[in-house]
Amino acid sequence: MSAEPQDATRRAFLKAGAALSGGLVIAIALPGCKPSAKNAGETKFIEPNAWLRIGTDDSITFFCDKSEMGQGVYTSLTMLIAEELGVGLARIKVEFAPPGDQYVNKLIGAQITGGSTSVREGWEKLRNAGATARHLLVSAAASEWGIDPRSCKVEDGAIISPQYKKLRFGDVAEAAGKLPVPKEVTLKPATEFTLIGKATKRKDTPAKVDGSAVYGIDVKLPGMLYAALAQPPALGGSVKTFDDEKARTMPGVTAVVLTSSGVAVVADSWWRARKARDQLKIEWDAGPNGALNDAKIMQTLRKGAATSGRVMRSDGDTAAAIKGAAHVYRADYELPLLAHATLEPQNCTADVHADGVDIYVPTQVQQLAQAAAATAAGVDPKKVRVHTTFLGGGFGRRLEVDFIPAAVEVSKKLGKPVKLLWTREDDMTHDAYRPPAFDQATGAFDDKGKLIAWHLHLTSCSITERFFPGSTEKNGDPFTVEAAANYPYDVPNVHVDFQRQEIGINVGFWRSVSHALNCFVAESFMDELAVYAKKDSLNFRKGLLEKQPRFLRVLDLIAKESRFGYPPKGCFHGLAVMEGYGTYMAMVAEIFLNAAGKVVVRRVYCAADCGQQVNPDTVVAQIEGSILFGMSALMWGEINIQGGRVQQTNFDSYRVARMTDAPRIDTYVIDSTEPPGGIGEPATALIAPAVCNAIYTATGRRLRSLPLARHRLA
Repeated sequence: MSAEPQDATRRAFLKAGAALSGGLVIAIALPGCKPSAKNAGETKFIEPNAWLRIGTDDSITFFCDKSEMGQGVYTSLTMLIAEELGVGLARIKVEFAPPGDQYVNKLIGAQITGGSTSVREGWEKLRNAGATARHLLVSAAASEWGIDPRSCKVEDGAIISPQYKKLRFGDVAEAAGKLPVPKEVTLKPATEFTLIGKATKRKDTPAKVDGSAVYGIDVKLPGMLYAALAQPPALGGSVKTFDDEKARTMPGVTAVVLTSSGVAVVADSWWRARKARDQLKIEWDAGPNGALNDAKIMQTLRKGAATSGRVMRSDGDTAAAIKGAAHVYRADYELPLLAHATLEPQNCTADVHADGVDIYVPTQVQQLAQAAAATAAGVDPKKVRVHTTFLGGGFGRRLEVDFIPAAVEVSKKLGKPVKLLWTREDDMTHDAYRPPAFDQATGAFDDKGKLIAWHLHLTSCSITERFFPGSTEKNGDPFTVEAAANYPYDVPNVHVDFQRQEIGINVGFWRSVSHALNCFVAESFMDELAVYAKKDSLNFRKGLLEKQPRFLRVLDLIAKESRFGYPPKGCFHGLAVMEGYGTYMAMVAEIFLNAAGKVVVRRVYCAADCGQQVNPDTVVAQIEGSILFGMSALMWGEINIQGGRVQQTNFDSYRVARMTDAPRIDTYVIDSTEPPGGIGEPATALIAPAVCNAIYTATGRRLRSLPLARHRLA
């Protein structure tokens, strides 16, 4: 997901109360949040909305409000706190924050990890939290010494006076908690950073190496049972009748429960539950999608495309410019449904008891997870505690909460904790898939060969409208026109419109959301226009980006490093550029065709200007991972539907890039002190147009639909 910042009131920092051991708690009030109350004399948290806790035992705990799914926030966000607080990274213990309005992501408007917003949203907020805590601690120490706080310095969790007296944070935590919180604090300039901008080893690596890191699939509770869920094979289907007689006689089976999403078999081990589930005899109602197939989906989109969409950008008079143009060029593009294919299948462990509900879940949306569990249990959301685990992949799939209710329903019925785990096949066939699209592009030239008009007519589904019904009525859905409405080229007449066309099944946010859809269309079409204008693709773009210095920097850098246009013998280059999530990126794909005529991506060059880097090592890793993720979709990614049923069931039929498919990736990140941009998603969107543009250079064949396997090129 991506989003533009919303109007925000000035951040305020509050003292939320003392730690259980007596200490300092720093919390942040965000728009729409209520500050924590303070009860005099109490030494406990009033409510769990603190970001930073410093105890009299000298412990430091950071409550991380973003889910860790491999993107590195467990480390990078802690670096922001540590930089301003004045401690080494190892000193800070990280815990995942619970649901709470104070953890609302101000760039999105909900408690969400997504949209490449984690560092962008925390950049000032978390540094302010660290700096505020440091100010209070230093002030408390200076008061004890009777000196000016400005004369003190902080080194690795200790305040040091000019006379070299030293007090640890824990020594003054309780006193600091009684001081008035400053309205403003001074943040370090970039020239004084000691952690930010330095390649740093990840805090979660040791636990993931030794197996102590807890993912949702690892959760174990005393007395816990296991559930396997039989779900309707047709999307949107339901249970008509079922016979569980044989399943109930299977070893270890304790119950069979009809849930809101299917029939759950419960046993003393997951494998026993899984085996017994297969013995259920269920009559399914296929529901409204019983006749749905690929052809009908594309037919529906094409029919929707016949209607003009909602205008999302309009510069000049595009219609008049096209009508009066000397030359007009048009192209249509088709994109398929895609699965998220997270390595860890969907799962939830629920414990419904008299005091409320506890769920242990790998989620990107703590408050939505809380609400889903509350509805399933029939309790107030305040009685639901969400324990966020590490996520074995997110990619937007865990913005969904469809795997939570059944676990809660079963636990409530049995009165015991229950871990519900989907199989890979369950996961692949019951996803909220990336939307398909049918897009039409038009470019117009004057009699001198100048590009004078660009029209992009997009037709697809609205994920946002499904998540938040009615939210797009006023201003449209910005998540459908990413990498389109912000078309960067200097063309006097630009028109971008989006026609919402639903297809009857749930679609979801997928890594880079509509950037991947629209960048493929926009950058493939730019290459087509360059060929039509008889210009090379690099200089054609540069000529239209003369007012965009950050674009020009990444273009010049990537052209130099890749020797664009001069590939090794037998290889071919393709180019793509994009701005997404505040990051400017250019990519060159170097390909060749093997003896069987299949495309082999030999090397990928990527130049990025993502503003100030927090952990450069993570930046490079995210670019590399995004490219490989995008390559899977480019080469083989496609979900096919017949009779409402998804045909792909596992990685044998939904292939992803393997080690032998991985190209060499050369990444170049421009040093910058601009505010951070997002880095977890943009490269996903560029690999497809870059490779397809290289294919044209190699073969003269223009591809306007994906994946390459559809064209027998992969």
